[in-house]
Amino acid sequence: MTIKATKKKTPGLKRKKKREPMLVGWREWVGLPDLGVQMVKAKIDTGARSSALHAWHIRPFDKEGEKWVAFVLHPMQRDNHVVIECEAPVLGERHVRSSSGALQQRYVIKTILELGVRRWPIELTLTARDQMGFRMLLGRTALRRRAIIDPSRSFLSTRRLNNEP
Repeated sequence: MTIKATKKKTPGLKRKKKREPMLVGWREWVGLPDLGVQMVKAKIDTGARSSALHAWHIRPFDKEGEKWVAFVLHPMQRDNHVVIECEAPVLGERHVRSSSGALQQRYVIKTILELGVRRWPIELTLTARDQMGFRMLLGRTALRRRAIIDPSRSFLSTRRLNNEP
């Protein structure tokens, strides 16, 4: 005896369509709307598992019994005149190996990333990245199943936003 299992369609319910991965360059302009950041230049770093945001004056504090972190952002490279003061709940703390090989303990927050016309939640570690060229690194976990990287090109999602080829 053979029993055939069939999935019945429920009237009125639509399946969520799987989106095709977007094409991005090795660097992109991204937004972090929950933090008040309209644009920050991010390096797409598939060698990094986690994403990192360059922050100053990182201070943990308690808010209504939960651990939060306050920090300051200067989203524009080589311009410390633009200052954004931020607060976010702490998701956790993580040991991360920096590009120099040093092990650092960093606060982890969860926030919304805007890349081109798409938005999704990502985890970000907070670190002082003074010596680095980019204020943000976007690691492979944040992009998994959402993006294909063309390492020979830059700012592909920004062009798409502006309807450029």
